[in-house]
Amino acid sequence: MWGELIQEVRVAQTGVQILFGFLLTVVFTPVYRTLTDTNQTIYIVTVVMGACATGALIGPVSLHRLVSGRRVKPQAVQWASRLTFVGLVLLLGTMTCALLLILRVATHDGFVPWLVGAVVLWYMLCWFVLPLWTRRRYTSR
Repeated sequence: MWGELIQEVRVAQTGVQILFGFLLTVVFTPVYRTLTDTNQTIYIVTVVMGACATGALIGPVSLHRLVSGRRVKPQAVQWASRLTFVGLVLLLGTMTCALLLILRVATHDGFVPWLVGAVVLWYMLCWFVLPLWTRRRYTSR
């Protein structure tokens, strides 16, 4: 199970690290100073969640390295799995806030919350509902 978990984490790590890297550059652009206080707050929340998601998704690698050879693989897999789940939830929050900020700045329209809500529902369907349904439907009893 460890190998599969690490492969899954690699995919999420790459995405969150690229997103986080781009987020870090925004504050150094001239446009940042023109953002409203609300948009700057959304940006700060997005960056903090992105940092936390990065930490949670890199955590399993560090955990593996520090406990390797200590005969605690079942516990390491359990904790790494928890960190990965927390990282995915934080990534969901990061992507939601980033999308909200981008669409607020790009459009200033009232449909933005609805569009962001629809995308969040899509993420939740893909990341949580479908996997949980599959687990429930196809797990042998």
